[in-house]
Amino acid sequence: MHIVVGFAPGSASDIGARLVAQWLSDHLGQQFVVDNRVGAASNIAAEYVVRSPPDGYTLIYATPPNAINTALYPNLGFDFLRDIAPVASIMRTPFIMEVNLDVPAKTVPEFIAYAKANPGKINMATVGPGSGQHLYGEYFKMLAGVDLVPVHYHGATQAIADLIAGRVQVMFDVVVSSISYVKAGQLRALAVTTAARQEVLPGIPPVGEFVPGYEASGWHGIGAARGTPQPIIDKLNKEINAALADEKFRASLANLGGQVFASSPADFAKFLTAETEKWGRVVKAANLRAE
Repeated sequence: MHIVVGFAPGSASDIGARLVAQWLSDHLGQQFVVDNRVGAASNIAAEYVVRSPPDGYTLIYATPPNAINTALYPNLGFDFLRDIAPVASIMRTPFIMEVNLDVPAKTVPEFIAYAKANPGKINMATVGPGSGQHLYGEYFKMLAGVDLVPVHYHGATQAIADLIAGRVQVMFDVVVSSISYVKAGQLRALAVTTAARQEVLPGIPPVGEFVPGYEASGWHGIGAARGTPQPIIDKLNKEINAALADEKFRASLANLGGQVFASSPADFAKFLTAETEKWGRVVKAANLRAE
């Protein structure tokens, strides 16, 4: 049985998928393997699963790009919501709004004031057009009414290096990538993107305390080709939720910066619909198209 991942080995998605695959292999008596099909912001992986037989033997490891891409790529040969059956959510991952130390703002309101006083002069690092880092920043721009200039990198390593060096001034990045630089005093965290404060950064408030309605986080889940028999979906959901209740498995997710996010297939479907609609509005407001 294959869990198809749209990102490279060693990525957070890949590591998460391998944790799930190992648990399912150990508890269902059937070997699950991770199949990395990289490219087109995970669209290659998603389409592969969509075109696979709906027998539960080929699963997609779903992440935010699957919701974002529906609007970002208007000519996809599939519809993620229509063609993928939600199986189970796994975890959510917070992001940090962080700035270079030379930026005078020490709070989100101060940053908004600074950005409004310097329209088009503040560079925002991302890890590529349409990435979570990009869209979460665009969402902030839309709700806060500020003008930040996206600067796209091929990965977080160079983006963070340039943020520390001051070649870019702000970034919305996953906690696990940036927290060591924040704790070392090389970057200043202004807020977390989740609705609530995070244990790893207890003194840092959510963006939503200052920008009403703002909430964004990464998430991971499992889907199958539409038409997969419900008993198979229910069995997989039950076993994944058992993993999420296991202390050792939860600790492994925490090492990825993840917080347990358990749900039924129906609740995960509602979540995916809400995410797709939300990021569709952001893509439209920012007038974005895949490059």
